Amino acid sequence: MGFTTMTGGGPGVMKAANRGAYESGGNSVGCNIKLPFEQKANHYVHTSLTFDHFFVRKTMLIKYSFAFIILPGGFGTMDEFFETLTLVQTKMLTQFPIVLFGKEYYRELWAFIQNMSAQGTISKEDLSLVLLTDNLEEAMDHIRTYISMNYEVRPRKRKWWLFEREG
Repeated sequence: MGFTTMTGGGPGVMKAANRGAYESGGNSVGCNIKLPFEQKANHYVHTSLTFDHFFVRKTMLIKYSFAFIILPGGFGTMDEFFETLTLVQTKMLTQFPIVLFGKEYYRELWAFIQNMSAQGTISKEDLSLVLLTDNLEEAMDHIRTYISMNYEVRPRKRKWWLFEREG
């Protein structure tokens, strides 16, 4: 669809997403965080930004995104998910699709969110703010629908110089 892939810029699934964009000629950005351990920028980003504070990094991820795909992760992932979901729920962000990808991983979290609705701490309509799926096509169709209804997207020209020539 012509979007930049932007991740936390670290290892694992973030690296895989950046690599997919990088190797296919898309734009790849990493928003890294300074930590005393483990986190360092992966090599599959065209642009790497490093932040001292999580809240600044999160603000940049949200500000420059048109959609979020949340994959299995830890506390940082949940922090980003719930803050973004709250911004969408309160209409501080509009027309912003959120996909939780990984039904088995997020099964208990989704049950908890459904319980929040049953208890009246969130509205039943809030459940529709998130798509829970394992299906890549369903996830992309969900995002494509939001984007095509609310934005004009022009795919970027491929950067031919990023590819090695054979022969």
